[in-house]
Amino acid sequence: MPRLQPGENAPDFTLPTADGGQVSLADLRADAAKGVVVYFYPAASTPGCTTEACDFRDSLAALRGAGYAVVGISPDPVDKLATFAAAESLTFPLASDPDHAVLEAYGAWGERKNYGRTYVGVIRSTVVVDPDGTVSLAQYNVKATGHVARLRKQLAVA
Repeated sequence: MPRLQPGENAPDFTLPTADGGQVSLADLRADAAKGVVVYFYPAASTPGCTTEACDFRDSLAALRGAGYAVVGISPDPVDKLATFAAAESLTFPLASDPDHAVLEAYGAWGERKNYGRTYVGVIRSTVVVDPDGTVSLAQYNVKATGHVARLRKQLAVA
């Protein structure tokens, strides 16, 4: 799948969330002065994904204070996301994309290599969408550890 580039329009989405509701990019954009951090992760409650989610949790006040909303998207079912959110005290939306439609639209679904094995799955990625709906930052194949700290630097979030 092609990857998004800065300046392109971000595909809109509405997905079910861990709390039993729905989240849409349009609603998040409307409530975020600077933009929306959309991050894609392979699987809830795995070590790398837990590290990344907890880093977003711990940075959430600073990101919100700077005008950013955060949403995490994975192919996990809603019940698994609910368990993950509760276990890690995650207070930002976690959205379920079981058919990979949003993952594919954002270029976050494709061929991966892990421990010498090639397979198709989630490419750990982060896309920042400006309030006008355009992509301001798109990062693919990010590492779970340290990613949020680097992202905060790039966004000038103290």
